Amino acid sequence: MKGALSSSGVGLGLGGLLGALALLYPALLLLAPLGLRLGLPFFLGLVLVLLRGLLFPVPEPPYGLRVEGTLAVREGFTRWEGHRLRVKHFPPLENGVYHLRGYLAPPEPRRNPGGFDERAWLLAQGVKGVFHVEQAKRLSALPDPRTSFRARLAEGLSPPAKEVLEGLVLGDKRGLEDAYLLFQKAGLAHLLAVSGLHVGFLVGAILLLPLGRWRYLLALALLPLYLFLAGPSPSLVRASLMAGLSLLGLFLGLGAAGVVQALGLALFLQLLLRPEAILGLGLQLSYLAVLSLALVLPALRLPPGLKGYLLGGLAASLAVQAFLAPLLLHRFHLLPLLSPLANLLAAPLVALLVPLGFLKLLLGGALAWAVEPLARGLLFLAGVASQGPLLRLGEISPQGFALYYLGLLPPLLALHDLLPWRKALLLASLPALVGLTTGLPKPVDLWLLDVGQGDALLARMGGAEVLVDGGRPEQGEKVVRALRALGVEALEVLVATHPDADHFGGLLRVVEEVPVGLALLSPAFPQDHPLVQALEAKGVPTLRPGAGTALRVGKGRIQVLWPRHLSHDDNRDGLALLLDLGRAKALLLADLPAEVEEKLAPGPVEILKVSHHGSRTGTSEALLAQTRPRIALIGVGKNPFGHPHPEVLERLQAHGVKVYRTDRMGAVRVDLGYAW
Repeated sequence: MKGALSSSGVGLGLGGLLGALALLYPALLLLAPLGLRLGLPFFLGLVLVLLRGLLFPVPEPPYGLRVEGTLAVREGFTRWEGHRLRVKHFPPLENGVYHLRGYLAPPEPRRNPGGFDERAWLLAQGVKGVFHVEQAKRLSALPDPRTSFRARLAEGLSPPAKEVLEGLVLGDKRGLEDAYLLFQKAGLAHLLAVSGLHVGFLVGAILLLPLGRWRYLLALALLPLYLFLAGPSPSLVRASLMAGLSLLGLFLGLGAAGVVQALGLALFLQLLLRPEAILGLGLQLSYLAVLSLALVLPALRLPPGLKGYLLGGLAASLAVQAFLAPLLLHRFHLLPLLSPLANLLAAPLVALLVPLGFLKLLLGGALAWAVEPLARGLLFLAGVASQGPLLRLGEISPQGFALYYLGLLPPLLALHDLLPWRKALLLASLPALVGLTTGLPKPVDLWLLDVGQGDALLARMGGAEVLVDGGRPEQGEKVVRALRALGVEALEVLVATHPDADHFGGLLRVVEEVPVGLALLSPAFPQDHPLVQALEAKGVPTLRPGAGTALRVGKGRIQVLWPRHLSHDDNRDGLALLLDLGRAKALLLADLPAEVEEKLAPGPVEILKVSHHGSRTGTSEALLAQTRPRIALIGVGKNPFGHPHPEVLERLQAHGVKVYRTDRMGAVRVDLGYAW
């Protein structure tokens, strides 16, 4: 272990890593003196990657410029005036040559907890611009020399087997849809991201050929072909670089490169090519997984034979899961607990499917008889393992990551006989205790989620969560992801203030995915409404409260201020809520008009969720004079109604209210501290 850590490859890799991170966070350069023990390679890697990023940054296109011309679109990207651009069009454009008209815009940052960060995803691929296409006319197909290979891969297979094989051999998950979710919940999704496992099986199969030293050269020559067919994903580039270094050394009689040294060299080369690649989740997972195997497996004393093979496979899966757990939980908010066992059972199937799949790219239907049952078997295994228990957790803070890996370090040192096990376990327990202690106080805050033109507000009330509305139906997945990211495992109360789709629609998905203790619905909801039926199907108790209803929730309180009676007008019959969060009160007005606001008498509040997305029909002068809020929240998106109306914004400004709106800011959090 010591020799590996002092190697030039590790020095270059760690230096390059710090250089790439320092381009994003310059303060990290203060850590450079820690690399003194690694010597010149560390500082060479640091300087070269820094210079690469500073002298040749990703070019930024002229945002706002209107563009029209004939452009080639491949895999959702195009090139214009030296810029690589993401092409955004509905429906997505297939590969081809088009006459396009549209405008350039920056990528969107993450707009909700757990949401997709388009800006970071594109930057990791060297892209800083999005081409929003308004008109597209297809002129011709775009020749793809891989088409014949892909056709041979699919030849003779049933649709499910074809989709599994395309994901397994080429990393193409477009056809998997529901099946991919099974692989994810089984902990087998990494099999569908072409990486070192696939390269290892492919190279291993070739090295079994009786060709002497020439088998190394044959395997080396096939690596670029595999990159061409599957695409240069970060994990496949990493695996190909590492395998190529070892194969070249073996062919030249120099021996294989050490795993840790090859890993460092590969990281340096990838970051030198594109420092921004460090933002990519695929690259992060790939390097961490290989590092876990390199640090854990050599230290194990496994018995020979089948028993050793099985124990080694289980240990490898556990090691990878231990290193990747916080990153997977942070990004996907679930961790399959049966993943080590599922991977152990999947390994023999994958060991056969990858080489057979590669041969099938050349031989077509001749191998369908062998591939079909193996692919079906892998799909069946994913289906069974996906029913296993899942560990769920919200997003993890930087401090949480630090505590986790500090806790992992002592057992790793003990495994290499650098620390007694008793002391290692004691040291590992300290970060765990700190982590548990920091999780005891429960947050008290409001999250106004960005669901476009609609409302969705989460109130965390010191240990119990209340969700008020959920946007339109297509926004339901965003709301569920946000709840998962914020660590919400169940909702104490779910509220639908209004039977319009922009309030209740997303709640249909929430009810399907998240346990709910009690539902409060506006009396305007009829009994045959889809949300009412969804709640009944899940056995959720439901109330249609009126003015005067009050509930104790967590450390806070919900009071219903309206309606007092049914008017049979959906806007007038919406639920007006007063949330008492202990340290502040929030008034939520649904889509109530001004004449109803006059009858509420809520008293002073700190936070106001304005009525009807800022419509001029609500948030009256009289209401603002009575409630005297400090903060106004507006859930709004692109709309033809002029929301929020200038008159409302002027009234809020005149009263000194600070306005937060989701169309400009994404999700808004009002932090009110913590409760024990």
